[in-house]
Amino acid sequence: MAQFDNIQDLLNDFRDNVIREAKSNLSSRTDTGNLKKSLKSYVKESKNSIQISFEMEDYGFYQDRGVKGVKSGKSLDGYKYTNKMPPSKAFDKWTVRKGIAPRDKQGKFIKRKSLNFLIARSIFNKGIKPTLFFTKPFEKYFKRLPDELVEKYGLDIENLFNQITSENFKRLSK
Repeated sequence: MAQFDNIQDLLNDFRDNVIREAKSNLSSRTDTGNLKKSLKSYVKESKNSIQISFEMEDYGFYQDRGVKGVKSGKSLDGYKYTNKMPPSKAFDKWTVRKGIAPRDKQGKFIKRKSLNFLIARSIFNKGIKPTLFFTKPFEKYFKRLPDELVEKYGLDIENLFNQITSENFKRLSK
């Protein structure tokens, strides 16, 4: 097995490439840019282990992996709405920024509170489609890591991804 003099550099490149491409993927989808700004990663290499962590706003994981609605939709991690809709007020600033002001059948404007409720109900029923803005770059650059490095540290893409996800959710629930 080849020795690596620059494991830290390899891991830093992996981290930087994943973050750069994930941010690029978000560029076309961004509203406020907060999710893009929140993407961070840390790498630490020791003699017998490595630690890689990725962080982002909590809703980023749902955007990436999707959330199944009660009537339709798809989630790659089993996230799903069951009996609670997203809060209507979460869409208030978004509808204002987007300038959404629909009218009813008589041509009257719908109240913003009603509009927010309708959006929340739609997401509850249909879910959030997976974007894979983070997953695709993660998998792409993981495959480019040298086989010897992956073997030496017993890295497995699925386990590593699940570990990163669960650590972030633990951090968010504090």
